[in-house]
Amino acid sequence: MTLSARELCTLTATEAIAAFKAGTLSPVALMEATLARIEAVNPALNAFTEVHAERALDQARAAEIAYGRGTARPLEGIPVAIKDFHPVAGELTTFGSKAFANHRPERTAPTVARLLDAGGIMHARTTTPEFAYAPITASPLWGVTRNPWSLDHSPGGSSGGAGAALAAGMTVLADGTDAGGSVRIPAAACHIVGYKPPFGRNPLDVDHPIESLLHYGPMTRSVGDAALMQNVMSGAHGDDMCSLREQIVLPESHAPIEGWTIGVSMDLGMFEIDPEVARNTQAAVDVFRRLGCTIREVTPDWAGFDLPHPYLRYWEGMAASSLGGMVDKWRDEMDPYMVGIIENGRAHSAGTLYRCSIVRGAMYRSLAPILEACDVLVCPSLAVPTVAAEHDCGAEDFRVNGKPVHAYLGWNLCYPFNMVSQCPVIAVPSGLTAAGLPTGIQIVGRTYDDPSVFQAAAAYEAANPWRDVLPPI
Repeated sequence: MTLSARELCTLTATEAIAAFKAGTLSPVALMEATLARIEAVNPALNAFTEVHAERALDQARAAEIAYGRGTARPLEGIPVAIKDFHPVAGELTTFGSKAFANHRPERTAPTVARLLDAGGIMHARTTTPEFAYAPITASPLWGVTRNPWSLDHSPGGSSGGAGAALAAGMTVLADGTDAGGSVRIPAAACHIVGYKPPFGRNPLDVDHPIESLLHYGPMTRSVGDAALMQNVMSGAHGDDMCSLREQIVLPESHAPIEGWTIGVSMDLGMFEIDPEVARNTQAAVDVFRRLGCTIREVTPDWAGFDLPHPYLRYWEGMAASSLGGMVDKWRDEMDPYMVGIIENGRAHSAGTLYRCSIVRGAMYRSLAPILEACDVLVCPSLAVPTVAAEHDCGAEDFRVNGKPVHAYLGWNLCYPFNMVSQCPVIAVPSGLTAAGLPTGIQIVGRTYDDPSVFQAAAAYEAANPWRDVLPPI
C-alpha cells in the first residue's frame, strides 16, 4: 500500500486491518507514521499525558509476526489511545489531578483490558480535565488541550484529548467515558464519531459500581470502527454486576433505512441553538430525507424539569461521595470549579439523589412515546460549535444567541441522554461552520436498541461522508 504519511494517519482501523491481512501495510509502518505525527502536532495540541513510543514499536513488530502466522487478534497492531481517567494496571493514571500525579493502579478497567487483549496497542494516554468533570479539557496537572480545527478552541471534554488525537491523526482508535456527554461533546467538536452505549452494555470499572450516569465507549473516525470497538468492549464482566449478559454483535454492513421515521428536535425544547449549528443539523436531516425517511418534528417535554439542576445535583453527589475526602488536603492544587462541585455535593441528602431519579423517570416517560413513534431521534450534539480552549465553566456572562445560558451545561445537548441512560446514542459530524469549526448531531435509539442506532449512522455516513475533510494542523 503506497500512502503518504498523512494518508496513513487518516486510515480507519477496518482499513488498516484489511491492509495488514493482505500484506500491503505493516503495523510497524502505521505505528511509525502515527508516532511521527505525534511529534509533529502534539506540542501544539497537548492531547497526551504520556507516549510509549519504543514499547509501541515493539508491540507493532510482534503484531506483524502475528499477521504473518495467521494468529492476529481482532485489533492486532492498531494504535489505541487510552484516556488518563481509565485505570491501567501498573501504568501512570492521574485522572488529570496533582493528587494522583504518581498513581499506578493495580487493576485495569474491563473495557480497556478487552481492547488491549484484542491486540490494540496503547501507544499513548489522552488528556482529561480533573476527574473528567468538564465539557472542556484542561487540568491543573497537564494544562490546556486544544482543538486541531482551531487552536483557540476546545476539543470538548472530558475525553477531549481523545477527540483531538483522532482528528489530528495521532491515533487510529481511542476510548472515552461519558457521564454527561464526555464522548459525544469531543465527537461534535472534533469532527469524529463517539458512541454512548446503553447502561450495562459495556462494563464499568470497580471504582464506579452501579453508576448509570457513566458509560465507557468508543471514539473513532468512522461508524464502522465504532462498531468494531464496541463489539470488543461490550459484554458481561465480573467487575460489574450491572453488565448485561446479552451480547449484541454489531454487523459490518447494514440494510437501508428507507421508510424509517426520523424524529427531529432542534433544541430538545430547552436550548438556545447557534444558527450555524441549526443550519448544519437541518442539512443532516435533509440527508435522511434523501435516504427515503419520513421526517417528524418532535419535542420532549423536558423544559419543566428545571434541567440542568437535577443532573447537577446527581453529579455533585456522585463527586462528593467518591472524592470528598481529598478536598481538605488538595484544595489549593485542584481546579476551583471541581472543588465547588464536590463541596456542593457534600450538602446534598439521600433525598436529593432520589428526587433526581424521579426526574429521570419522568424524562423517559416524555421521551418514550417519541421513540415508539420514530425509529430514532436526531438532534444537535452541542448548541454551539465549541467553546474557547480556556472556557470558564463558572462564567456568569456566557451567551448563545445573545441570551445568557449556563456556562457548564447550557450549550451541551448530550447530558440529558445520560439521565435516560438506557438509550444508546451515537454522535457523528454534521458539517463545518463558515469559520471551519465542526458541528455534530446525535442519533438516539430506543432503550438497548444499539443496532438501529448504528444502522442509521452507517446510512448517514455513506450518504454524507466526512473523512475527506481534515483539520488544518
